[in-house]
Amino acid sequence: MSAEQSQPSIFAVRTTSGRELDVAFIVERRVLDKISKGEETGVTSILVAPGVKGFVFIETSKPTEIYNLLSNIKYASTHKLLKVSLNDLLSMLKPKSVIEEINVGDEVEIMRGPFRGMRARVVSIDKTKNTLTVNLLEAAFSIPITIPINYVKKKG
Repeated sequence: MSAEQSQPSIFAVRTTSGRELDVAFIVERRVLDKISKGEETGVTSILVAPGVKGFVFIETSKPTEIYNLLSNIKYASTHKLLKVSLNDLLSMLKPKSVIEEINVGDEVEIMRGPFRGMRARVVSIDKTKNTLTVNLLEAAFSIPITIPINYVKKKG
């Protein structure tokens, strides 16, 4: 093995936000074209991670080939390729539960339901039912309201 054809590494390619799938499909098409011509690209996978805006992850054993694959793609930037470790990538892919992020006393914003747009303070959390009891901060008097946990996002 030469220095260029070593273990596959994962690189993050910066893209225009919202155009990650477009870039991934163009790269995939170019890889398949090169393979059909008998050329070796070294690309083993292309990943568009949900929730990670503005990046496409490409696993390759030939990092210099990424520049050829990304040439003349309007939505991709080849100025800086970021090498990403597998652990970092896995931590991005693992979904975070809203229950883990919110604690009693936190200020939240209600995103759905009849109280949409209001701010509230968490009084209690029922993890078995996935509900929160909150007090509205914008109300004239304090009334505890129980709402589903996916109706809120943490402020702050």
